[in-house]
Amino acid sequence: MIRKTISKKTTYQGLIDRIAEILKQARTKVLKEINRTQVLAYWEIGREIVEFEQKGKARAAYGKGLLKKLSADMTAKFGKGFSRSNLQNMRLFYLAYQKCQTVSGKSQFEPILSWSHYCELLKTEEPLARSFYEKEASQNNWSVRELKRQINSMLFERLALSKDTRTVMRMAKKGQIIEKPEDAIKDPYILEFLNLKEETSYTESDLEQAVIDKLEYFLLEIGKGFSFVARQKRITIANRHYYIDLVFYNRILKCFMLIDLKTGELDHSDIGQMNFYLNYFKENEKREEENDPIGLILCAKRDDIFAKYVLGGLNNKVFASKYKLALPSEQEIKRKLKSIPLSLDMKHKKGKG
Repeated sequence: MIRKTISKKTTYQGLIDRIAEILKQARTKVLKEINRTQVLAYWEIGREIVEFEQKGKARAAYGKGLLKKLSADMTAKFGKGFSRSNLQNMRLFYLAYQKCQTVSGKSQFEPILSWSHYCELLKTEEPLARSFYEKEASQNNWSVRELKRQINSMLFERLALSKDTRTVMRMAKKGQIIEKPEDAIKDPYILEFLNLKEETSYTESDLEQAVIDKLEYFLLEIGKGFSFVARQKRITIANRHYYIDLVFYNRILKCFMLIDLKTGELDHSDIGQMNFYLNYFKENEKREEENDPIGLILCAKRDDIFAKYVLGGLNNKVFASKYKLALPSEQEIKRKLKSIPLSLDMKHKKGKG
């Protein structure tokens, strides 16, 4: 007896599934259009507020109380959404994207995120950093919460500290670009989501378990293109078993990344161990079309001069980065910002001329 295969298209459940998909796509499209219209409307409102403020007599008549009065009148007429703080965000939004204006005064700006995303972005005063976070949030579909965390953890600043001026400019315009292993490495890594306290004692096993428990957040922190492969990956040589803490794969770099977790200070034995793991992976796990694996030692402490000498001259790509269990303080942020050449766009223009 020949059994006929029933196509999903001919079943009633198939009909339900196809209708559901059509509705899902339609609703997504409607929500995107509503969001786009809302953001553009807020840009226009911001423009109206700024232009009104710039008219001498009008500004003098309403003074500093303009937004307060406008909030009360707009709320009475249109309901929620016109608090003083939201009107202030609309004003700042226009000022931040003022260059996206045509000769006719209309917006050339094409929103790619929600209004809530832009409200978070407006808290970043440096244009280069704001542009970077906007691109990254869009490319990686960050939620507002994820965007806020990346801004608070100084992702742009951490990446920019190890880049030259040209690379920082490019990163600000296009987001994080990963072309070689060095591009994927940060220093430090911020692991506040693990809920471990620096002042309390914890083992490397505790650290590893915390990473596994918060794997989604850890993947967000290590960056673009990474997927989890294994925990305590066992390799056996000469009847001896060895275990690699964490193994990830990066689809952009097309290579494995092995991670060794250290709760103490970086030691030369850590480098030798990681180099050993990489040699094994290169010979036994890597495919012909893949690139050589890279190693990352995440340690609580690292002497930079020691690291320079102990990491130098290796055939394999081994990196050693510190991790921190708390978000940086406002003082740390200000101190690090001073070491980054801000307003690079202005310096770049001057250099060109």
